[in-house]
Amino acid sequence: MPFSNPLHPLWKPENLRRAIHAAGVALWSWNVIDDGFAMDEQAYKLWGLVKSGEVKFEDLSACIHPADRDRVRAAFTATRGIVGSYEIDFRILVEQEIRWISARGLGDDTALHEGQMFGIFLDVTGRKQAEEGHELLAGEMSHRVKNLLAIATGLTNITSHSTTTAREMAEELTARLTALGRAHDLVRPLPGNQGRAALLGDLLSVLLSPYEDLGAFKSRIRVAVPRMGVGEASATALSLVFHELATNSLKYGALSVDTGILDVSGSADEEHVELVWTERGGPPVQPPDGNGGYGSKLVHRSVSGQLGGTITYNWSPEGVVVVLRLKAGKLAS
Repeated sequence: MPFSNPLHPLWKPENLRRAIHAAGVALWSWNVIDDGFAMDEQAYKLWGLVKSGEVKFEDLSACIHPADRDRVRAAFTATRGIVGSYEIDFRILVEQEIRWISARGLGDDTALHEGQMFGIFLDVTGRKQAEEGHELLAGEMSHRVKNLLAIATGLTNITSHSTTTAREMAEELTARLTALGRAHDLVRPLPGNQGRAALLGDLLSVLLSPYEDLGAFKSRIRVAVPRMGVGEASATALSLVFHELATNSLKYGALSVDTGILDVSGSADEEHVELVWTERGGPPVQPPDGNGGYGSKLVHRSVSGQLGGTITYNWSPEGVVVVLRLKAGKLAS
């Protein structure tokens, strides 16, 4: 093989240094007697230190992330008892930046040469950040699936109490889950730091679109709300609330007749968002007896719990007016 020749240009010291530098490898040696460290220029750069004549292990320890410091000290001390190669990954602080370093070498005193232990440092920040990103994504997906399963279970229980036949239950539950699905499809990052999910107007338009073509004319549903982002959790809660309001309107209110009109408007300040659901052109409406059914309880629970707000009803003869006053911070989460 061409590289087996010791006279090959690769084995020239300056070329070996170039190869090591190109690979991002930093060299170090540790004097186990006086605790002194010797490092090349790449190592000083990696640790964010000014090159000096002598570096002690304690000087490096001061740069190690406090959460990793004791572990690294113990690991380096234990390397003298390790037979063969070892690898230690830890974080260091360079000004305000966190870097991940992998220290690698050979353990056991038989690997010492004139009291010196040798090894390399590698910057593995990119790999560690990718691993953390994968773990975060896996945790987020697990959390999301658990939430959806819990919501589906609760909807099934509520629907079973609010319906009388299996067919009616299947239709109502399917409609509620479909509303959740439409809201879930809109969950995505938004440009311009507007939040992570959907724009409020887009979300409401999608949720109400199935009821648009049920009347005698188009544009019977109007949506005019502030342009703002809606977070994933609040998108789910809002989808349940507005599906419930639309379902009630389809049964008893403006959407139950061809000439009925629904208007959803809104306003916002720094702390609150107010959404107003106004029905007109439908049959006369009356407030429900008692505390309402399970659907009403679901709406109140979603508004007060997940959205940190309130909901009020005005049962005017012209049509019901529903006012939701929500916390802006909750809406964006």
